[in-house]
Amino acid sequence: MIGIKRLAEHLNVSIGTVSRALNGRPDVNEETRKRVLEAAEALGYVPNQSGRSLRQGTTNAIGLMIESGPETAANSDNFFLGVIDGLQGCLSRHGLDLVVLPCADEEPHAYLERIAARRLVDGMIISATLRHDRRIDFLTKANIPFVALGRSGSSHAHPWIDLDFEGVATRAVDRLVANGHRRIAVAIPSNDVNLGFVFYDGYTAALARHGIGLDPSLIIRARSTEQGGYLVADEMLRMPVRPTAILLIYELMAAGLYRRFREAGMLAGRDVAVIGFRESPLSRYLSPTLTSFHVSLRDLGIALAESLLATMPAFAGTYPMGITHKIWPMELVEGESDAYRIR
Repeated sequence: MIGIKRLAEHLNVSIGTVSRALNGRPDVNEETRKRVLEAAEALGYVPNQSGRSLRQGTTNAIGLMIESGPETAANSDNFFLGVIDGLQGCLSRHGLDLVVLPCADEEPHAYLERIAARRLVDGMIISATLRHDRRIDFLTKANIPFVALGRSGSSHAHPWIDLDFEGVATRAVDRLVANGHRRIAVAIPSNDVNLGFVFYDGYTAALARHGIGLDPSLIIRARSTEQGGYLVADEMLRMPVRPTAILLIYELMAAGLYRRFREAGMLAGRDVAVIGFRESPLSRYLSPTLTSFHVSLRDLGIALAESLLATMPAFAGTYPMGITHKIWPMELVEGESDAYRIR
């Protein structure tokens, strides 16, 4: 392992040039930057992070805030593992570390204020954005670089990337209506997370476009878990006139939904059409396979990292896209769960 002085001597360039190249500064030409990065990797260069942080007043770390608790801990979801892979892959190229900040049993806004007061990170990625999210107001006023995974009703012009919830709801309703379905239920979160509102808006707009009136009894609010899916199916079975199809906002709900249907002698794809939200290993190994939508989580993580770096002065020259507002596309993956057609 060598330090920056020996790396500069090896390349016969100044320490300042090496430092600027390693930090992604725009005033270093690409050929020099490539030489520095290749030599750093080959020679095992290790930066003195503590000294750099003291000199620059930075931590060289980015925080990813994830809300956790008994509900999320019990889930077998791999969503954030894929996102983290992309985030760290991008950040590590700039000598930045990713710090996962799980918020459990604490009000998210208060938790974020505490993290900011301790100056643990240079920038933030927040998730599970609420309809009106106080964290966005706080980060904006505190001038802390951040990007949100998810939109919010908050009015600030902050960077965000969100999955295409409206598009998924629209395409799912279109697909079901084409197969003769008119009583289409939807399962959405029972909390104030904004994605539920966005999905609901897409669902109601799609129904209206097909001339189908909104039936409030078909809006089922539940936790986004396997147990939540079980309770959704139970509520459907108790309806005087059952829906013939159901949209799930979260793919893990399908496991509980399938179980409750089987207990009642019913089968998804044969007696009721089911469309999930995101394709996952679970959706492929369910029987019948779950019709859902694919998203590259690694690419999403890379895009989040780049959107954040674009707001940080040290990296804005490398990522000159400015404030990002992006709906992340999702691709339909046909399964067997929505094979049931109305004849």
